[in-house]
Amino acid sequence: MKTWDLTHLIQEEMTVYPGTPPPLIRPACSVEEAGYKETLLTLFSHTGTHMDAPAHIFPRGVGLDQLPAEQFWGPAAVVDCRPLAPGGKIGLDCLKGGRVRYERAEFLLFLTGWDRYWGQDAYFHNYPVPDREMIRFILETGKKGVGMDTISIDSVEDKALTNHHHILGKNLIIVENLKGLENLPGAGKIHFFALPMKYIGADGAPVRALAIVR
Repeated sequence: MKTWDLTHLIQEEMTVYPGTPPPLIRPACSVEEAGYKETLLTLFSHTGTHMDAPAHIFPRGVGLDQLPAEQFWGPAAVVDCRPLAPGGKIGLDCLKGGRVRYERAEFLLFLTGWDRYWGQDAYFHNYPVPDREMIRFILETGKKGVGMDTISIDSVEDKALTNHHHILGKNLIIVENLKGLENLPGAGKIHFFALPMKYIGADGAPVRALAIVR
């Protein structure tokens, strides 16, 4: 059994969605002065590797604090989209080796390889996103959620947030800004965990995303 950390480090100099202020990380107390250390964190709820809740898009959508803990982990399958050209669409042809394990998985993790551009302007442009048929497949096969190693499940240019509306509209969750999906096996047993901070009305939250491979 091996554990893979799929989470980007939160720090002041980091990649954030265009227009979002970066986090502020300030010492609040020190061991030398107070006998203990605490840190003041100021950050947007969709900073770094994070989870989107239905409340992110819908005025009366469910928040992460209202979802059961079982929603945040389960068996997963990696969808390798790396052969796609920049700006390509992730279709059902990316489901290699038959659909059964993708159908049975509770999470689909889309490996685009775009995390190699983390910290660069290229990270925000031309990353692949799921097409309409892939979104339909996700919704029809009883998923808990999806994970992306990109800034969004929609292109930055899609101001309508089309895929967000489809996925979150069915009370699934979306995890964005994953890293290191290429380390996970294409086949085999993968259990995915993404545990968000529990705060009232959570439209989203940073997560510690892990994969346990047996």
